[in-house]
Amino acid sequence: MTLTEKILAAHTGKAKVSPGELINVPVDLVLANDITAPLAIQEFRRIGVDKVFDPQKVVLIPDHFVPNKDIPSAEQAKLMRNFAREHGVLYYEVGRVGIEHVFLPEQGLVLPGDVVIGADSHTCTYGALGAFATGMGSTDIACAMATGDIWMRVPSTIKFLYHGKPSQWVEGKDLILYTIGNIGVDGANYAAMEFGGEAIQWLPMDSRFTMSNMAIEAGAKAGIFGVDDITLEYVRERAKRPYVVPEADANAEYARIIEYDVSKLEPQVAFPHLPSNVKPLSQVGNIEIDQVVIGSCTNGRLGDLRRAAEILRDRKVHDRVRCIVIPGSQEVYLQAMREGLLEAFVRAGAAVSTPTCGPCLGGYMGVLAAGERCVSTTNRNFLGRMGSSQSEVYLANPVVAAASAILGRIGGPEEALG
Repeated sequence: MTLTEKILAAHTGKAKVSPGELINVPVDLVLANDITAPLAIQEFRRIGVDKVFDPQKVVLIPDHFVPNKDIPSAEQAKLMRNFAREHGVLYYEVGRVGIEHVFLPEQGLVLPGDVVIGADSHTCTYGALGAFATGMGSTDIACAMATGDIWMRVPSTIKFLYHGKPSQWVEGKDLILYTIGNIGVDGANYAAMEFGGEAIQWLPMDSRFTMSNMAIEAGAKAGIFGVDDITLEYVRERAKRPYVVPEADANAEYARIIEYDVSKLEPQVAFPHLPSNVKPLSQVGNIEIDQVVIGSCTNGRLGDLRRAAEILRDRKVHDRVRCIVIPGSQEVYLQAMREGLLEAFVRAGAAVSTPTCGPCLGGYMGVLAAGERCVSTTNRNFLGRMGSSQSEVYLANPVVAAASAILGRIGGPEEALG
C-alpha cells in the first residue's frame, strides 16, 4: 500500500484498502474557520445532536477576516466563538493564533499518521507531516463534528520523485509550481500526490508545507510526504500525544510515477490566471508591478520571512510598489521580531500585518484595483482572486517576491542584490 492507503487502512481497522473503495474513516481532527464554520454550525444544528463527538478533536480557527474587517465578518466570528464556548471545542482567539494551516502544525495538533479534515481546501498542508489531510465542504464537516468519522472514496496515488539538489534560490514553491505547470490544475484530480526522491532531503519543513499546501492546485485530494529525520525533528518538540509513523510498502502500486530533475530548475512564476500557467524566471520579461504580498498559509512561515528579509534588508521597496508582509502566526511574528526581520521589512518600506489570510482571497489588507499587478507568495491567482477581475496576480517564492518589490517589476534575487 501507498502512504495514504496505509493511513486509511490503519484508521478503518482493515488489513488493506484499495483505490476506489468506499470507506468510513474515523478522524483525528476536524477543522473549520471563520468563513466555513458558520455554515457547518448551521448544518450541525439541523442534524439535531446535542454535542460534538469529541471536543478535543474539533478546532475552530478565526483567520480569514480577522481582526474583523466589518460587521458581517464580526458576526461570523461571534457565531463561531459562541459555538466553541457552548461545546467546549478547541478555539484560539485573535492575538493568540494565526493562519490555521501554519498554527495547527506548530502547536502539535497534527501529527504523523493522522487523518485530518477541514472546511478549507488547503487542509492538505498537513501532509507534509506524513498525515492524510484533506479539505471538505461544510456539510461534511458538520457530520464529522457529530459522528467523528467521514465517508470517502480511497484515492489513487501518484508518486512524484524529485532528483538532484535544488539551486540556491529554488524552494518548495518552485517545485510545486513546476509540477502543476507540468501536469495541469486537474492533473492529479482526486488523487493523493506522494512526494519523494533525493531532492527532498534538501527541503526544510517550510518548503514541504508549501508543496503539500498546493496539491489542491493540481486537483489532488491530498499531498503527502514520507516521514524522515527532518520531519521527526519538527514533530518531537511539538507532539503532546503518541503517534505512529506511516511507511509506504516497497511494492506499493501507484497510478503513475512522475520524475523530475530539479538540479537545473529556475525559480518559477505562475502567470494569470492559473497556478499552472508557469514560466521560469528567465522567461518572465519586463512586467511592472504595483504590489507584493509575502505571507499566507503557503509562504508565511519563519523560514519564508527569513529568506525575504535576506533580500530586503538594507534595501528599499521601489517607490511605485507597496509591499505587504504577513507572518503566518503569532509565534512566527514574535520570532521574526526577535530576529530583527520585522525591522528589516519596515525599514525597507514594507507594511507588516498581524497574522491573517486577508489579501490571499481578496478579503482585505491588500485588495487590488483594476489594472493592478501583484506578485504574491500565496497559492491561487484565479481571475479576481485578490480583488478586481481586471487585476493580475503572479505567484512566486518569497525571494522572488522580495526581489520584485525592490526592482518594481518581476525579477530575481541576484539582480536585486546587485
